[in-house]
Amino acid sequence: MDAITMLKDDHKTVEKLFTQFEDAGDRAYVRKREIVDRIIEELSVHAAVEEMLLYPVARATVPDTEDIALESMEEHGVAKWLLHDLDSLDPQDERFDAKVTVLIENVRHHVEEEEQEFFPKVRDELGRKDLQELGDAMVEAKKTAPTKPHPRSPDAPPANLLVGTVAGVADRIGDTVYGVAQGSVSAVQDVVAVILRRPRPQQSPRGSKVSRTTARRLRSNVSSAAESVIESIESARDTGEDVADAATSGAKGAATSAGRGATRTAKAARSGAKATTTSAKRSGSQATTTAKRAATTTGRTAKKAAKTTKAQAKGAATSTAKAASDSE
Repeated sequence: MDAITMLKDDHKTVEKLFTQFEDAGDRAYVRKREIVDRIIEELSVHAAVEEMLLYPVARATVPDTEDIALESMEEHGVAKWLLHDLDSLDPQDERFDAKVTVLIENVRHHVEEEEQEFFPKVRDELGRKDLQELGDAMVEAKKTAPTKPHPRSPDAPPANLLVGTVAGVADRIGDTVYGVAQGSVSAVQDVVAVILRRPRPQQSPRGSKVSRTTARRLRSNVSSAAESVIESIESARDTGEDVADAATSGAKGAATSAGRGATRTAKAARSGAKATTTSAKRSGSQATTTAKRAATTTGRTAKKAAKTTKAQAKGAATSTAKAASDSE
């Protein structure tokens, strides 16, 4: 990558952050803290790369750039102290906005001088190939450059190369640890929120890109694991509730069926008893009727027999009397 192009891209990135800060509301403390954290990282890396590579190369190979390079390094020093103060300053502190405003003014002035006076001279002298190689070296240097301001550290070779690299490694280790700490705290809060079924706290991780990325990754991983566990527990609970509901429903069904069966049996017993009683009544009635009929028939037969006997006796007596009369 072309070195000048890369540095100008850095300037654009920082300018966007400046504009975002200026557009933030007076009481947008969280948002301002996030923006300033990014400004600190962007300017720290940018300044370190310029001090390690651009300024030494320009001073050694580009005529009439010594004074500009030295002035730029002093401006870096002022910016580093402001960044150092802002790194630990509460955004609600009365000096916070004032320090950011001074930082923005100084950096904008610095960028204007670099892009209008310094960069054109460097481009004219070095040419495309050398700028490409210098840019490639800067890309690699950014990977280990400090992500925090170190205003007391050397800003010129060879000391800044050694100190800057060590500081960069230390910053990145610190960024990772800081990110893990933030992510762990956020993850614990998320787990509590998941268990209690409350909205997760809206928190944005602080610090460098490494810190923010580490915190977000850790928080996401722990939250996902917690969600899985909670879902498993709820699934088991739902299954248990379904089984209990089924058992309860089955017991209710059995009880209802038994009740219905007992009711049907009782009805059948009552119906049978009623039928037996009715049948007995009918049989008794029929027997009475039959007895009455038999008695009537017997009476009629006796009367008839008596009448016949009487007639016969009367006939016999008449015949006997007549015979006695004839024998005289």
